[in-house]
Amino acid sequence: MNNLEYQKRYYPGTRLELLSTVRAALSDYRYQHVLRVETMALKLAEKWQVEAEIVSIAALIHDYTKERSDEDFIEAIKEYHLSTSLLPWGNNIWHGVVGAEMIRSELGINDSIILDAVRQHTTGAEEMTLVSQIIFMADYIESARDFPGVDEVRALAFEDLAASVGWQAQHTLEYLIKNKQRVFPLSLLTYNTWSTK
Repeated sequence: MNNLEYQKRYYPGTRLELLSTVRAALSDYRYQHVLRVETMALKLAEKWQVEAEIVSIAALIHDYTKERSDEDFIEAIKEYHLSTSLLPWGNNIWHGVVGAEMIRSELGINDSIILDAVRQHTTGAEEMTLVSQIIFMADYIESARDFPGVDEVRALAFEDLAASVGWQAQHTLEYLIKNKQRVFPLSLLTYNTWSTK
């Protein structure tokens, strides 16, 4: 059990209060994933000497809006005056990019580092803080993930975090192309930036 006590610099409540809020928003399956992401993210934070509280919060909320309806996201895109180019992309993109704005409004979390980590956790970005890199990777390599190369990239994340971001960007792009899925422009930019690190 994680006994981390929040100092309330980034979130106005305790970790237990945030857990309760996140649990209410998600299915048990998704909630368990979020807990595993937090566990992995905190290990990476310790390795890369990043503040535990900010990483914990970002990990716990990264999928906060994952199970919202398409209608909720479409309404949020309009409400927050986000680019209408987001409309055709669907939940896999929306729950990060649009979800960050919903989190700001609903949870009162305004820290740009945390919100960027949420925004970037599925697509990456050209510029990513250590917190964003940690959440991007923790989501990809949490303990229940099982795909070819997962052990290799887990080890890499603890040896060279930037290189592991590039590994994920490359393999995600390969997967999307192999399965004839569209590539979000930011994912391609992430690949172009990080695959050579």
